[in-house]
Amino acid sequence: MAEKKAFILRINPEVLKEIETWAADEFRSTNGQVEYLLQQALLARKKSKSKKKGE
Repeated sequence: MAEKKAFILRINPEVLKEIETWAADEFRSTNGQVEYLLQQALLARKKSKSKKKGE
């Protein structure tokens, strides 16, 4: 597994609360949920780019 890089994230308190709740619902830590959401967004972006190239 690749080494992880730590960084500070400033986030709206209401958004953070929603992410914390969502993470608990999916049995993840808040950090794990943020990482999961970012990975999913990157995958979706890659799929979108590949579809545009195939048009």
